[in-house]
Amino acid sequence: MRGLECIVNVSEGKDAERLDYFASTCTSSLLDLHSDPHHNRSVFTLFGPYLGEDLRSLATAVVESLDIREHSGIHPRIGVLDVVPFCPLGGSTMDEAIAARNEFARWIWTRLGVPAFLYGPERKLPEIRRGAFSLFGPDFGAGMPHASAGACAVGARNLLVAYNLVMDAGIDEVRQLANEIRSPQVRALAMQAGADVQLSMNLVAPLEVTPADVYDFAAARHPVIRAELVGLVPEEVMTLIKPERWEELGLSETSTIEARIAAKPWSQPV
Repeated sequence: MRGLECIVNVSEGKDAERLDYFASTCTSSLLDLHSDPHHNRSVFTLFGPYLGEDLRSLATAVVESLDIREHSGIHPRIGVLDVVPFCPLGGSTMDEAIAARNEFARWIWTRLGVPAFLYGPERKLPEIRRGAFSLFGPDFGAGMPHASAGACAVGARNLLVAYNLVMDAGIDEVRQLANEIRSPQVRALAMQAGADVQLSMNLVAPLEVTPADVYDFAAARHPVIRAELVGLVPEEVMTLIKPERWEELGLSETSTIEARIAAKPWSQPV
């Protein structure tokens, strides 16, 4: 189905009641909700004919409900509605994703007063994390964060796979592993998530470096306790991995973008 996927990263991963409320604002477009209390972060994956309306409703609820000054968690963040990337699907184009990105960034500033930084062809998300407000100002908005909401990074990018491995190793060993596995195709950080030591990755070219590839690379150096997919995975990536490995890798048939779209009422033939 042609359209744009939007993966909304919210700086709240502990309060189940509040997360249920946020989900209720975007039910028509919501494909998946993944939360992590140690990161104190949730990922809302949206797609569908009501995407714009649902995204604005979710954004409004988040900005009105959360205060970045009260937030604690191990994941880097610049705001309560931290990252909002648009990804082309089903034959839609990057130009359409960029247009949607620019429209939303303008809206969140003019309607909610939250400064927005753009990423995509111009710069990458890690550059915003390093330089927002210190090295450069927002693309939409004032030169200082919203008092309670902070700022928002709004992007246009191709599909990636967010993927975590809990390792049977110390944090220093996993930091070294993150350095070894990091590449143009893989962004990686080592994180202490409660009692777990986590290798947290974004596979930015998942058809070139798959979850199986990074799992095997890590497992060759330290034992892997478990694997975790954050959000959804493109079906094409799953075809590159033997089905008998899916469970070990934290994957399943129902964890694909395409399966979730097919399950939505508006995608069913009339």
